[in-house]
Amino acid sequence: MIVIEEVAPDDWPRWKIVRLQALADAPDAFSSTYATWCNAGEERWRARLRDVAYNVIATHDGADVGLISAVDSDPVELISLWVAPAVRGKGAGDALVRAVLAWGAPRATQLNVYPDNAHAIALYRRNGFVERGVVEGELVMVRA
Repeated sequence: MIVIEEVAPDDWPRWKIVRLQALADAPDAFSSTYATWCNAGEERWRARLRDVAYNVIATHDGADVGLISAVDSDPVELISLWVAPAVRGKGAGDALVRAVLAWGAPRATQLNVYPDNAHAIALYRRNGFVERGVVEGELVMVRA
């Protein structure tokens, strides 16, 4: 079973582990890199969780297996989605996206994804996102 849990700055050690796994697993999927975060100190990790309005970790059988964040704007901006390879296809991605949609409702939600990330695009389409065009090499998708 997938469990979704919002995290706060005091949860930074847990967030750090999952975020570094994401950056190592999918280095081309994020604007940040493993190298820029792997030696970051506690305050930088706390600041990331403090400065981004909504941060969630997904767990499966007690293990942290995914994360997502969203910026409090209009439209809401979904950022930093990642699911561990071992649980892909088991609903974690959908649960994470739904958490952001519920948190941001009733506002629209927007995201950017690389056009060659077919699995992510399928996940977003499945959750009601539609393409709005390409900006600076990234596909913009919106869910009203």
